[in-house]
Amino acid sequence: MKNKGRIFLLDDDKLIVSMLSRSLKKEGYETQVHSSAKGIVPKIIEWLPDLVLLDIHLDNDINGIDVLQQLKEEKFASPVVMLTADDTAESAIKAMKLGAADYLTKPFNVDEVKMVINRILEKTKLREEVEYLRKTEASCAEQDMVGNSQAIKDILDKADKLAAAGADTILITGESGTGKEVLARYIYNMRYLSQPTDADYIPYITVNCTALPDNLIESELFGHVKYSFTDAKTDKKGMFELANGGTILLDEIGDMRIDLQSKLLRVLEERKVRRLGGKVDLPIDVTVIATTNKDLSAAVEAKEFREDLYFRLSAFHLQIPPLRERPEDIPLLTRHFIRLFAAKYFKKNIRDLPKDKEKEFYSYAWPGNVRELRNVLERFVVLESMETKLTAPDTERRNSRFIVLPETGLSLEEVEKDLIRQAMEMADHNQTKAAKLLGITYDTLRYQVKKYDLV
Repeated sequence: MKNKGRIFLLDDDKLIVSMLSRSLKKEGYETQVHSSAKGIVPKIIEWLPDLVLLDIHLDNDINGIDVLQQLKEEKFASPVVMLTADDTAESAIKAMKLGAADYLTKPFNVDEVKMVINRILEKTKLREEVEYLRKTEASCAEQDMVGNSQAIKDILDKADKLAAAGADTILITGESGTGKEVLARYIYNMRYLSQPTDADYIPYITVNCTALPDNLIESELFGHVKYSFTDAKTDKKGMFELANGGTILLDEIGDMRIDLQSKLLRVLEERKVRRLGGKVDLPIDVTVIATTNKDLSAAVEAKEFREDLYFRLSAFHLQIPPLRERPEDIPLLTRHFIRLFAAKYFKKNIRDLPKDKEKEFYSYAWPGNVRELRNVLERFVVLESMETKLTAPDTERRNSRFIVLPETGLSLEEVEKDLIRQAMEMADHNQTKAAKLLGITYDTLRYQVKKYDLV
């Protein structure tokens, strides 16, 4: 049975907590039961529950209000539901003011308890989803998997089968800009959104394995407990926990540090995560999709990627061919993006590519693949003219090693900004790679990207 969450129960009535525990376990919850409040706060925090059921009237020395107050002082983030036998509910109201999520008056119906727990956990998941979406930019229409070539049809057929079978680990490879993230989203949609489900929200979490500094990526992936490192002021769920019940996309997996690769392998094998500095293994039910533009088999030979992780990831492998190998998809993609951007920018007069540009478009090799095509067409729609030349000037720009100072002069700041922008585009917005292209340090690039607002 799918694990629906971890519930910590504290009540000095052993009969009540044992009865509740049995009922919740039948519903798919993992529980931990205690009947004494002595030294309970560290136990609650260490176990990392999703919700706490806490009796107000406990030992003579400490009551539930005291426990709640200590939890809040420790910045314990999970919701707490108070249990009370006080008909006036005065204590429960006091608990609500201290931050309790809800309260239940004894004697209570077990079904009522289940409903309250389910409602609060669903609300928590929804809040986490909103917080995540605020940090990301998403446009479903721009993420359609478009193509009529046999190569794309074969890939989508395999993707459909993997989604239907519920494959829990999938590797997607291909050059930058071919649509690896788009295919990952397609698999997620086919796996969850096209099938009936009782869940209101099915997570889809994206992690760029090279976009985060080395000292943060482990915490972002697996979470951390309070004080596990200098800036860890509170407990924090990692991306794997946030993706529980859904899908996590590990973008640029080929650039993941070797030490983290071993931890990822453990997660894939055991389907459990342990927060940084934590002592408890948390079960997860998540589909892991990894993408990379690297040749992982070559990386394995070069000792840059773990062989055991590669074999685990590549059990289900989808390779997206570059756009130059499926030119029959270019006209379809062109019409798709023009119509998409015409609607986005309210350009109803633009419906198709200028006739004098069709031959150039359809014969161009598109080294940046679908992403390059998309960017060119977006500029075309916004500017209402096809100023971009796709042949000699672009090649000359790529091969040029020096900047010729024009007689009218130039702005060094604008040149620097443009070079950084070009490097970010060529590196598929991988800041580590962009820094190497520019011959500067990663920290310097991060400063310049922030300075010029190029994120």
